[in-house]
Amino acid sequence: MTAAQGPIADAVRDGTLPGRVWLYSNYHCNLACSYCLTESSPRSERRELTAAQMIAVAEQAKELGFTALGITGGEPFLLPWLPEAVLEMVQHLPLVLLNNGTLFVGERLERAAKLAHPGIALQISLDSHLPDINDMARGPDNFSKVVESVPRLLERGVQVRIATTTAGPLDSPALDPLKALVASWGVPADDHIVRPIVRRGRADERGLGVQAIARDIPSELCITADGAFWGSFGPTVRNGRLDTDLLLTRTILPLAVPANALLAAIGGMPQGADAALGIR
Repeated sequence: MTAAQGPIADAVRDGTLPGRVWLYSNYHCNLACSYCLTESSPRSERRELTAAQMIAVAEQAKELGFTALGITGGEPFLLPWLPEAVLEMVQHLPLVLLNNGTLFVGERLERAAKLAHPGIALQISLDSHLPDINDMARGPDNFSKVVESVPRLLERGVQVRIATTTAGPLDSPALDPLKALVASWGVPADDHIVRPIVRRGRADERGLGVQAIARDIPSELCITADGAFWGSFGPTVRNGRLDTDLLLTRTILPLAVPANALLAAIGGMPQGADAALGIR
């Protein structure tokens, strides 16, 4: 197979541009987590990408020279057509699909089982081994639903990763019991991601997490119904309003338009730890 050619492919190969493209499939969610970047909740405006748009992003991302995809939300599994669209997307590039792990019962579980594919990983959020601590941030019964869902998915051959978001040190010994729980499911240590709360979206309103500027955020291209952004932390919402400080273009397709805008922004960043994009 001939390798992709062009400035985007070259930038991915030399490490200037990350190889993964993110897609915000939607903004509404069955949860309302205390640190949510997008203020997602059952009452949030949906603002969905269509299945056709997501598949087109996957196809064009491969043609441009990107190497992987990430899907997030909102809660992607609220979209009834999602599993079928994901199976088409993975024909182009491998992907990780972020979700809260609370919806995998009945028909939704059996439809998710179709995602047992070597190029697909479901990344499920779980923040503590203590149900009350986990559910304080994420919602009632979140812990119990996740610990039931993960084994069900694994039994069906679905690749599962766990993501833990914490306000404390990323290497805190307090996380050891959670790591042991995750390991007991057979999830490899490398597939248990521990990350900080970033002070954007709902976390900013509540004074939670670490401050981040553009240089702190991985410069992955991120596609949403509102436009294309610098990084998956870019399209955040605060007090009901979309943040545009990391907006690259309102155009999302053809993908070459935002991809080249991101490459230009990376090349134009000034030196220094206090640099910020200033793109509106």
